[in-house]
Amino acid sequence: MAVKKGDLVRAVREKLENSLEAQASDTRFPPYLFETKGEIVDMRDDYALVKFGQVPTPNIWLRVDQLEVFE
Repeated sequence: MAVKKGDLVRAVREKLENSLEAQASDTRFPPYLFETKGEIVDMRDDYALVKFGQVPTPNIWLRVDQLEVFE
């Protein structure tokens, strides 16, 4: 299922941990990326800007194939 602006999502651990982005930065991802709801607030090409509102954190750009709709 394709994600769109306004969707509630979470990151898919397997896709994020094995990504090029993970290799270029700290691979110790915080648990809230995988466990809490984030809202897509903007989209550009293959990336979505996700706001995790349950915890005080900055918004984060993730590839849309690294996200799944939170059910």
